[in-house]
Amino acid sequence: MISVRYHIVSIAAVFLALAVGVVLGSSSLSARLLESVGNEKEQLQQRAEELGAHNERLRAQVATADHFDSSIAPMAVRGQLDGRSVVLISSADVPDGERESVAEVLRDSGAELTGQVRLGESLSDPERAASLEGVITQLLPAGVQLPTAADPGTQAGGLIGPLALLKQDGQSQVDDQARAAAFAGLAEGGFATASPGLRPAQLAVVLTGGQQRGEQAGDRAAILARFATQVDAAGQGAVLAGTSGSATGSGAVGVARADPAISSSLSTVDNAGSGAGRVAVVLAAREQAEHRAGHYGTASSAQGPVPNTPRD
Repeated sequence: MISVRYHIVSIAAVFLALAVGVVLGSSSLSARLLESVGNEKEQLQQRAEELGAHNERLRAQVATADHFDSSIAPMAVRGQLDGRSVVLISSADVPDGERESVAEVLRDSGAELTGQVRLGESLSDPERAASLEGVITQLLPAGVQLPTAADPGTQAGGLIGPLALLKQDGQSQVDDQARAAAFAGLAEGGFATASPGLRPAQLAVVLTGGQQRGEQAGDRAAILARFATQVDAAGQGAVLAGTSGSATGSGAVGVARADPAISSSLSTVDNAGSGAGRVAVVLAAREQAEHRAGHYGTASSAQGPVPNTPRD
């Protein structure tokens, strides 16, 4: 006769066997999983190394291409702006090296570079708009009329444009004393500084660092785009060029291209930090002198890499 003790021992043995089976099975499964994960890790690591090497090769190719573009830029732009004068205006986020590279290619083109204007961070700061408006009203030279639009970019361009550019007929819009006084006031407020001896020019190139950052990035970009638009209206033409980040279609260049009222008259370049982009800046400036506008660079919103401007 089977006793209760026998039942208990039998049941315990069954559970023990199940437990041993589970342990052995899971150990075997874990080993296979670990082996599989290890293999996948090695494959992913190898793939990452391959992609890293590929990216390095692409960077080297881009650097080589840019070096080539920069090397031939003086020949590509030679004579394009002969007999024309240009003032270079740059926002606070443009590196010194990139600004000087653009100035150099403008000289290579035959343009007379009449001076430079460096905008302060305060000019594109929405929180300083009221202060900027007050300074502009105080500094406005006799005979200069501000545009009706009240936004800070348009107002700033309405003052700096006439200070830095000649009229369509080639006459100065402001006398030298009034120009010096106005720029002194702008510098005191942290809004803009002019290089010593700056003279008004026919054309303007407005450089920006490209992609604005921070919570007010969109507002800053819009201010710079409208500023460039008003500068364009003040003289014989202007080019708005982003030196970095603009190739993604962001920043002031992106704002200008998205607004038909701006893009119909203001030329833009989204890759002025490269050799090819600097060539495009020169050709776009010539295009402006011929009363045409276009949008160039590598962003999807560009019409092409450079204008189709014929040589003389």
